[in-house]
Amino acid sequence: MKDKFSIMSELQYGQYNPEQDEETITGLAFKVILYNDDWHTFDEVIVQLIKAIKCSYETAREFAFEVHVKGKAIVYNGQLQECLKVTSVLEEIALNTQIVA
Repeated sequence: MKDKFSIMSELQYGQYNPEQDEETITGLAFKVILYNDDWHTFDEVIVQLIKAIKCSYETAREFAFEVHVKGKAIVYNGQLQECLKVTSVLEEIALNTQIVA
């Protein structure tokens, strides 16, 4: 069984296969971090956040503002599979994300 640091290293370098080590990720809490950029509008980010994390407009607006002011924000907490789904939706419009343990 791998530790969470091994999994995170594999995630970072695109080598992680969740099918191969499903037992290890069970129970671990992961976070999705959304990073600021200079080309997406607030409205684009808000709409994508609503689609990705199924939140209210107000919550998405608060996250977008935090990303704008602080440069990043944790926009989702959960199991790895769910975090991968969230990042996939956010990255549909080329938003910069990262999953961390």
